[in-house]
Amino acid sequence: MVVTDRRTKLDFAPRMKELVEVHFPDAERVRLVVDNLNIHTPAAFYEAFSPTEARRLVQRIEFHYTPKHGSWLNMVESELAVLSRQCLDQRIPTPTLLQREIAAWEADRNQRRVMVNWQFKTTDARIRLERLYPS
Repeated sequence: MVVTDRRTKLDFAPRMKELVEVHFPDAERVRLVVDNLNIHTPAAFYEAFSPTEARRLVQRIEFHYTPKHGSWLNMVESELAVLSRQCLDQRIPTPTLLQREIAAWEADRNQRRVMVNWQFKTTDARIRLERLYPS
């Protein structure tokens, strides 16, 4: 986990390089699910690295953009709300301490295998969002 002062392409691209080279070095392609924030594009790599390095990394990443509206957002927002209540409800004076606090919270959640029990099924979506899921 890395905490940065901003959310820029120059913050995003090195994290993705780390993902590809450190966490998944043997993967032929890494499928990356990202939202539509303007930094989440292959262009970020070309701003951060040489053209050759950027191309090499981009060829290993398969971008999948999430819909702007969708039930997956509810799961993410629910988890962020828990993080806020359990971890961020205090003043955290430094980025380093923030990083440690979030990492400890995340490790605890992962160790306990906390999951979201999402019950919105495709059949429900077809009924409630008929215009988006034509028969």
